[in-house]
Amino acid sequence: MAIYEALQATKNRITAACVSAGRPADAVQLLTVSKTFPAAAVREAHAAGARAFGENYVQEGLAKIGELIDLRPQLEWHLIGPLQSNKTRPVAEQFDWVHTVDRLKVAQRLSEQRPADLPPLNICLQINISGEASKSGLLPAEVPALAAQVAALPRLRLRGLMAIPEPGPGALAQHQAMGALFAQLQASGLPLDTLSLGMSADLEAAIAAGSTMVRVGSAIFGARA
Repeated sequence: MAIYEALQATKNRITAACVSAGRPADAVQLLTVSKTFPAAAVREAHAAGARAFGENYVQEGLAKIGELIDLRPQLEWHLIGPLQSNKTRPVAEQFDWVHTVDRLKVAQRLSEQRPADLPPLNICLQINISGEASKSGLLPAEVPALAAQVAALPRLRLRGLMAIPEPGPGALAQHQAMGALFAQLQASGLPLDTLSLGMSADLEAAIAAGSTMVRVGSAIFGARA
């Protein structure tokens, strides 16, 4: 399936899931995950209407930002993979969003290194909602304290939370737990608007749980090599 058709089919899935969950049809943003796919595929997706792109690897993302510099004003670049503290500067200088902050040190470096002539860097805290030892992220009990610290940093804008629930029978409960944690932080007074939750295989469950941004790659670009 061509990227245009796949993108439209994905948008239709998102709209249907919103309607099924009793939410406005435009309540959820699509983040097109372009990791491992070339800049030419991003250009094609942009021509088909995509504007926000997610990259897992800092160097790969930076290379695509450079290759597509002519489209830079129209594109929104999201880092959705792990970020080591020694790689924060180019991310602070080039990306628009970081979804994977789980340590104060990383947030502080991003804040210090964000250029003053750019808008604040949008931040999501990564939550290890499944409690898997192999996954990065905060445990739910750790979130309120770090959220308050990150929200106070200059040059950053804390937007919300991100998670990758473990597939399987417990996934629905994990999606619901993320929705509850997000609502809890909003109720505490933090002006959060983004729950980055759901991918190609589970976007319907994520939207039912309150996701406002789904990260979809393979359903748009095809299987990764």
